Amino acid sequence: MPRRIETAKSMCDGAIWRPEHGGADFALFARDATRVELCFFDVADGVEIERLDLPDRVEHVWRGFVSGVQPGQLYGYRVHGPYEPHNGHRFNPAKLVLDPYARAIAGAIDWKQPVFGYRLGGEAQDLEPDDRDSARGMPKSVVVDRAFDWGDDRPPRVAWSETIIYEAHVKGLTACHPEVPEDLRGSYAGLACQPVIDHLTRLGITSVELLPIHHFVNDSYLVEKG
Repeated sequence: MPRRIETAKSMCDGAIWRPEHGGADFALFARDATRVELCFFDVADGVEIERLDLPDRVEHVWRGFVSGVQPGQLYGYRVHGPYEPHNGHRFNPAKLVLDPYARAIAGAIDWKQPVFGYRLGGEAQDLEPDDRDSARGMPKSVVVDRAFDWGDDRPPRVAWSETIIYEAHVKGLTACHPEVPEDLRGSYAGLACQPVIDHLTRLGITSVELLPIHHFVNDSYLVEKG
């Protein structure tokens, strides 16, 4: 049974699960778009199962509320608009777009699929769009439940005059540390294990600032190089 889409319940960005309303809000900034379609999937490398037009546009943000959506739902966007490379526009609804505000990502990019907006190596280069569907080769955004039980955890509330911030990378701090268990190296659990905590406290560190921890993919050039 097709799901119903209607006016969004909030002005938040990305996909926000609204259990009190029985669905989820979706929002995507696309200033020069003429139409934005929300696409649903059952599995990350599967076929699209449903497509809905976001009905509202407020200050260049396309929005909509979809009833029946639950955490774990996979989705992406198809964005319509001009394909005018000379004007900086390369809209191509054949290519599935990840939600830049996604709170989780499922699947991996498959560079063997037609994921580029134009045909690589073609005589027209990027002046002519590629109309092959990229969905099977694209990772998918995931609707998540943002609720989290912090239990007895409390912010440390260290005075700024006493704060010492240690900037670190999760993998860089743990991958080669001899006292971090091998199965935890390069992970958040490794960052929180006792040897790392002991090291930081010995240095007098009060706060750790993590370097970029966003989802990323290996570029096709590097994949081809092995």
